[in-house]
Amino acid sequence: MINLVTGSGGDVGDQLTRNASVDHVSFTGSTPVGAQVVSAAAETIKGVTLELGGKSASVVLSDVDDALLAKAVKVTVANCYLNGGQTCTALSRLIVPADRLPQVEELAAAASAKYVPGERLGPLISAGQRKEVESFLGSGEARVITGPAELPERGHYVTPTVYSGVDPDSRLAQEEVFGPVLAILSAESDDHAIATANNSRYGLGGALWTGDPDHALEYAARIRTGQVDVNAAPFNPRAPFGGYKASGIGREIGDYGISDVLEIKAVQL
Repeated sequence: MINLVTGSGGDVGDQLTRNASVDHVSFTGSTPVGAQVVSAAAETIKGVTLELGGKSASVVLSDVDDALLAKAVKVTVANCYLNGGQTCTALSRLIVPADRLPQVEELAAAASAKYVPGERLGPLISAGQRKEVESFLGSGEARVITGPAELPERGHYVTPTVYSGVDPDSRLAQEEVFGPVLAILSAESDDHAIATANNSRYGLGGALWTGDPDHALEYAARIRTGQVDVNAAPFNPRAPFGGYKASGIGREIGDYGISDVLEIKAVQL
């Protein structure tokens, strides 16, 4: 049976989370609100499943050829700009070999230019979210490699932007923008690339690009995130979905998603 209860999260959501008759709460949203859900659920020691924020990395290893590099950049830009950048699993960090950085910048600029606001790129959800995204723009933290875009008069649009030479510890690299803003970071080695990917409080999604599929599992296992797509592998609807670290607790979808909301009982006869 499904019972749909409408209302604000601060009112209805809070009451449902604290109610002793509710055995398990599943929440999708921001990490700060997820922390409030955990705190409220703790009053009745109920289970929680949290799917929270992300700052997912698309990691390009040093063994990729030019064709795969071009695909990696194109797919990463498309993923970062999906839903106007308002996707929790957005690949908002692109980590590439330092010696390929000029090539990547050229590819990213060309890919970004195809996302015309009002045509291929939609608006943000609200004026407040637009103001938040704009707070990341023009900060001078890194080089802007995309030109200004003409924005529609109606709708909460922002210019799709690609930054390069981003400091891994900067706000641009660490905080979830939730808008069409891509940060390109460089790595001196494959080990450095993995370390840079893991330099985040989040761990929801991710991508790995390699010319050696035999080593893909080894590198994917080292990335501290709930999902890693290798060389644009297709989505598996039976695979468990969820995050590490501040990106959540528990799993959704597939057998693990079902197990997450069940309780184990042992009966001895």
